Amino acid sequence: MENVVLIIHLLLALGLVAVVLLQRSEGGGLGIGGGGGAMTAGRSQATALTKVTWMLAVAFIITSLTLTIIAARNASGTSVVDQLGVAPPALEGSDSDSDPILPPAGSLLPPAEDETGPLVPLAD
Repeated sequence: MENVVLIIHLLLALGLVAVVLLQRSEGGGLGIGGGGGAMTAGRSQATALTKVTWMLAVAFIITSLTLTIIAARNASGTSVVDQLGVAPPALEGSDSDSDPILPPAGSLLPPAEDETGPLVPLAD
């Protein structure tokens, strides 16, 4: 279902781009195209391309919302890391109730003089 909606969504996007590029520039937004004659009228006439543009835009928004709803429904609520099946390594000296990601607070301090800590390289 999701693939079908996604293919329709992509086709609508391509169609919308094509229809917008086919339309005549009326405002001269970039300083090119269109004359000032259409600017004096209160409202320009709705052409077939304008109507097609609106229909494609509405259909594009509907498929966007549909894809969002499908993705939210399929979301499992777990992390991507959880889906890999790899458990985080257990830290030494930590109990099962504490956070497995963070080491105990005492392990962040440098070792005392009487403890054997990691070897610190000496500059020769």
